[in-house]
Formats: sequence, structure tokens, C-alpha cells
Amino acid sequence: MRIGVIGTGRIGTIHAHTLSRHRDVGSLILTDADPARAQALAHRLGETAAPGVDEIYTWGVDAVVITTATPAHAELIGRAARAGLPVFCEKPIALDLAGTLQAIAEVETAGTVLQMGFQRRFDAGYTGAREAVRSGRLGRLHTVRAMTSDAEPPPAGYLAQSGGLYRDTLIHDFDILRWVTGREIVDVYAAGSDAGPPVFRESGDVDTGAVLLTLNDGTLAAVTATRMNGAGYDVRMELAGERDQIVVGLDDRTPIASTEPTGPPAADKPWTGFLERFAPAYEAELIAFVEVVRGERANPCDGREALQALRIAEACELSRRERRAVRPAEIPGGGEAAFG
Repeated sequence: MRIGVIGTGRIGTIHAHTLSRHRDVGSLILTDADPARAQALAHRLGETAAPGVDEIYTWGVDAVVITTATPAHAELIGRAARAGLPVFCEKPIALDLAGTLQAIAEVETAGTVLQMGFQRRFDAGYTGAREAVRSGRLGRLHTVRAMTSDAEPPPAGYLAQSGGLYRDTLIHDFDILRWVTGREIVDVYAAGSDAGPPVFRESGDVDTGAVLLTLNDGTLAAVTATRMNGAGYDVRMELAGERDQIVVGLDDRTPIASTEPTGPPAADKPWTGFLERFAPAYEAELIAFVEVVRGERANPCDGREALQALRIAEACELSRRERRAVRPAEIPGGGEAAFG
């Protein structure tokens, strides 16, 4: 199988490495807005670089992986769908609902596959949490606490096109909350703070956010995120039920220190970022995509799932601006979604 990779930045490079060494992938065609970057990666991997996206299609591929900047995602998804090709795309589909719905419509009209890159679904900790909830080990789930804390802010240029903290960062927490619990979110109340560096205010964004969510079985979830966690990269989820309580993301690299005399020591080597923390999950999601293309497994995260996470992020933005509780039902694009 030959796969086209569009975008050879940080995550595109990781995906290209995974695919290049996969036994069922014969070759790659790499392209990027910076042709020299694509050519350099192709040389390192022993693959082929293309001068532009057009050549991906004229030279012929069996599937497409999209890892460009977000504003290009929707158009590239649509083009691949019209060519009848299965697509893997990093989240989100688009920064707005209209673009997201249009891209999904093109995929569904063409009858092709769109797998979205929500890598936490392939992380061992989150998978274990899902199994614990679904098996009944926790009993009735009553409380979920989740957090995503970046060690340092992304570049200003990235912030301007990221869509903001809720759409760019917390969207992962919204997706994994639905996936782990098997429940829908019916109510959100969001707050944000831009008290950090001025770049966030200049971008119309916040550096720290918090959301209280109610699930459709009455479970309460508190989710927080920040771009300013100097101790290191920290991603966790705590799930508390009537029988038991578990946590995802607590290990010897979690950047947290206890003030208790007998508490665990601080991490010697805290996680530095998402690419390091979720490296095995990023590899697993691309292996899954190859299996989907080969018809060996069902799509683990389609465009409709990504749409639901975006609708929750949109509800949070509305809640933050208007300082009120918002039901995701107020946001267009609702409908049935599969939890798999």
C-alpha cells in the first residue's frame, strides 16, 4: 500500500516514521507547504517527496494522512473523499461547525473513511479506565475530574490559528470523557482566565480554563486546562464511583509533588509534552488506520465523533462569553454518535 502524508511538521514526522516501518505499507509520498522540509524527511526515511498536494493524487496513493495546520484540514478531507480515498486526519476537522459539517458530508456522500486523530483512545491508561467503567468495577460513576496542563505555551503564531483553549486542548478531554464513560454531555458551564502573558489576550484566547459538565446519567465532571504548568506536562483523569476510584496518568513521571510527610517524591523526569507522553498512542492510532484501510477493523473514531467533541467545545466558548450554563443541544450539528 502507498500512503500520502500531507504535512511534515512535528506530528507529521512521527506519523511518517510509523508508517514507513509498517510491514503493510510499501511506500510513502510526503508533501508539505515547505517543500524542503518534506524533502529532508523523505531523504531520512528513504521515501518520496512531492512538490505539492496535486502530485499526491496524480502519482497515485491508496490512502491519505493529513497533518497540516488546522485551517487546511476540511478542504483536504473533502478532496480525498472526492478521490475515493480513506483519510486519517489530526483533530479537529475544522475550527468551525460549518466547515466540519461540510467535510463530513463530503465523506459520507463519497462513502469513504475518515478516521480522526484523538490519540487518547489508544492510550493504555484511558483504555483501562474505559474497561473499568464498562465492567461495573466502579459501581455507579458519580464524579470525573480531568485535566490537561501544558508545560509552556505554544508559539504565538500557533495560538492565533488554534481555535482557542477549548477547541484545541480541552477538545481531547471532551472526546475521551464521552469515550470512557459511554455517556453524552448535556450541560456545560465554562470559565476562563487570560491573566497570564499578553499573547493570550491578543489572540482572544485564555491561558487557563475550567468546565463543569453534567452527563446524561447525572454524573458530574470537572475539567481544567492550562498552557502555563511550569512543573511539566500533566494529563490525568480521575473517576470515582460508589465502589471504587481510579486514575489515569499517575505514574513516576507525573509532575506533581505531595506536601504530606509520607507522600511520594516529586518526579525526577517529568513529562515534557504531549508527543512524549502519548508516543505509544500516536503509533497505535496509525497502525489502526492501516488496519481500517485494509478492511481488518472498523473505524475507531469517525468524523461524527469529532463533531460531537467540537460541539461541546463550542458550547464552552458560548458559556464563557455569556457567563451562563449552555446545553450542547443549543449548538447545531447534533445527532447520534457511536461509542464503539
